[in-house]
Amino acid sequence: MRRVNGLATVGRALTCGGAVEKRLAQAALMSTCSSSSSNSHIFSQKLADRLGLSRPSLVRRVAGTMLFSVAASSMAQDALAKEKPRSEKFLPKEVVLYQYEACPFCNKVKAFLDYYSIPYKIVEVNPISKKEIKWSDYKKVPILKVDGEQMVDSSDIIDKLFHRINPDSSIRDGEEKKWREWVDNHLVHVLSPNIYRSTSEALESFDYITTHGNFSFTERLVAKYAGAAAMYFVSKKLKKKHNITDERAALYEAAETWVDALNGRHYLGGSKPNLADLAVFGVLRPIRYLTSGKDMVEHTRIGEWYGRMENAVGESARIKE
Repeated sequence: MRRVNGLATVGRALTCGGAVEKRLAQAALMSTCSSSSSNSHIFSQKLADRLGLSRPSLVRRVAGTMLFSVAASSMAQDALAKEKPRSEKFLPKEVVLYQYEACPFCNKVKAFLDYYSIPYKIVEVNPISKKEIKWSDYKKVPILKVDGEQMVDSSDIIDKLFHRINPDSSIRDGEEKKWREWVDNHLVHVLSPNIYRSTSEALESFDYITTHGNFSFTERLVAKYAGAAAMYFVSKKLKKKHNITDERAALYEAAETWVDALNGRHYLGGSKPNLADLAVFGVLRPIRYLTSGKDMVEHTRIGEWYGRMENAVGESARIKE
C-alpha cells in the first residue's frame, strides 16, 4: 500500500506545472546518475523517504519515467504547433503567387501557404513595368492564382484559402479578427518609417529589395540608389501621416503590444498559431534580419515568439523552378 501511495504522490506531482515540474526534472536527472555514485544513492534514499517509497531503486525507475515524460511533453508541444492541418477537399493542382519579395502583404500570404504546406510558384513582379500582371485588371500585389482563379487582397486571399482547407469551420473569434485588423491598419504602417529611417538603412533595404526582386542590371542600380533616396523622403511623410514621432519607439511599442496580447500563451491561437499569428509573423519576416528587425528583437520581448513561429511555419512550400 505504501508503494502505491508513493507512486500516486509522484503522479500528482508530475501533473503540476511550472517550478514543480522543473524540480521533478532535476530530481529525475540526479536519480538516474550512475548507481556507483554515493551522492546518487543518498539522494535516492532521501527522495524515497520523502515520497513514501520503500526502495531507492524504485525511485530511480520512477524518476527515469518522470524525466521521459517531461521531455516527451515538451516535444509534443513543439510537434503540435508544427502539425500542418490538411484537407482532402483542397488539393489544388497549381498555385501561383504574384508578388514583390519585400512586400509585407505578400509575405502574409506566403506565411499562410508555408504553414499549411500548400506548394506554390512565385512570379516576381517588376515594380517599374509590372509587365508580369498586365493580364490582370488588378494592378497591385499580392495576386494569387489557384487553378486559374484569381484572388486579390492578402486578407481576402487568406480567408478564402482558410475556408477551403477548413470547409466546416468559420473564421475564429473576435480576438483573432481584432489582431488581424491591427496588423493591416497599424503594424504595417510602422515598418516603412523604420526600414527607411536613415540613408544607410534605406540603402540596406533597397539592397535586399533589388537583390531579391525582378530587376534588370540597369534597373537594379537605378532602383537601389534612386529608390533608397526617394523612400527616405517618403518615409518622413509616412511618419507624419501616421503620427509617428520616434520610429524605433513605435516599432518597439508595436512589438510589446503584440507580446502583451499573447498573455503568456505560446501563440495567440494557444497551442498552435492562428491567422493573427501568421499575419504578424508574415509582415515582420522581410525585416527580421535588417537593422530595424535586429533592433526590434534585441530591445523587445518578441524574439521568443518569433523563434517559435519560425519553427511552426517551417520550411518554405515554394516550388523552385
